Amino acid sequence: MTFSTETIAPGVAVITAAGRLNLAAARDLRTEVRSALDEGSSRIVVELSEVTFMDSSGLGALVACLKSARQAGGDLRIAAPSEQVTMVLELSNLDRVLVGYASAGDAYRD
Repeated sequence: MTFSTETIAPGVAVITAAGRLNLAAARDLRTEVRSALDEGSSRIVVELSEVTFMDSSGLGALVACLKSARQAGGDLRIAAPSEQVTMVLELSNLDRVLVGYASAGDAYRD
C-alpha cells in the first residue's frame, strides 16, 4: 500500500491511498493521519479510489483516524471510495459514519 499526502487548503490535507488496506497497511494509515494532524491539518480527507481491497483492519484504521481527527478538533472524511470499499462500509453500516464524497475537493465544500 502506498500513501501520499497533499495540503489542498489551509488546514485541509488529502491522503491518497493506493493498494490493499489491510492489517499490514492499517498502522501506516494511522501514522499518515497523525502526521497530517501534527503538521496543523485538522481536516483530513482520505482518498480511496485506488484501494483495491479493504478488510476489517482497514476499516478499524479509518475509524481510529476519524477519532484522532475529532480529538484534535477536526474531522476526517473519505473521498471517491472504490466499489470494494463502499461494499465493506455498507456491510458494516459504517457508511453512515464515514460518508463518501465524490472527490477530495467536495469533502469540505460545505
